[in-house]
Amino acid sequence: MAVEDKKVPGAQGSHFWPNVFDPLRDFGHAVSNFFSPSADASNSKDTYEISMELPGVEEKDIDISIHDNVLTIMGEKKFEQEKKEKDYYFSERRYGSFQRSFRLPPGIQQNDIDAHFKNGVLTVKIPKMLEQEPERQKIDIRTE
Repeated sequence: MAVEDKKVPGAQGSHFWPNVFDPLRDFGHAVSNFFSPSADASNSKDTYEISMELPGVEEKDIDISIHDNVLTIMGEKKFEQEKKEKDYYFSERRYGSFQRSFRLPPGIQQNDIDAHFKNGVLTVKIPKMLEQEPERQKIDIRTE
């Protein structure tokens, strides 16, 4: 009898191992989603804007910083346990720390960045440096 016929774990043609690992198959993807809240980034004539969904996070638990043209948003969604006990059948809500970093293009006004938090959405506006129209300069013609 060939190894395949006995359904030995790890043998070619065996379906045992894939079924055992099915629950863990998307674990890495789930972890990356857990630590990466959804965000949108947009660009207008004079501003870059980043919006991030942070439902259940309080403003005091959010930290925004910029270093070397990298904007970092980090924070924590805290789990507040109630005094009475509950029997959960399942819980799909996620708690814990998160961090997202965004490399910004050169030419931003770092000191004028504005952040606003409302209804679980953080909006960060990063103004661009205004490009000044080069001044017209008259060049004299020399005569020899």
